Amino acid sequence: MLRRQYGEHLMAEVYHLVRQVPTGKVVSYGQVGEWMVPPLPALLVGKIMYHAPEEVPWWRVVGKAGDLLIAKRDPRLAALQRQLLQQEGVRFREDGRVDMASCRWQPFEEER
Repeated sequence: MLRRQYGEHLMAEVYHLVRQVPTGKVVSYGQVGEWMVPPLPALLVGKIMYHAPEEVPWWRVVGKAGDLLIAKRDPRLAALQRQLLQQEGVRFREDGRVDMASCRWQPFEEER
């Protein structure tokens, strides 16, 4: 249904962007949405990421505050996401959120 509603091209663009996120870095759903033309709401990015193929590093996309939002859908997936991120060296704060200050990928700021 999502493919029919938004098109495979749009989904492919989102997946292409997420594939660019380097190991050890994360982006928020909102960031991905802002990079799209036209911009997409973070909620739609989340829906698209739910259908991501295996080769897309879905675990590198988190909530804007560093939350593992997939926990709302399945706590086991949140545990897997945390494990995959920790294996990549992503730091977590004491409250369980990703340390966005040190781990957020900001490619367009790096180009300046």
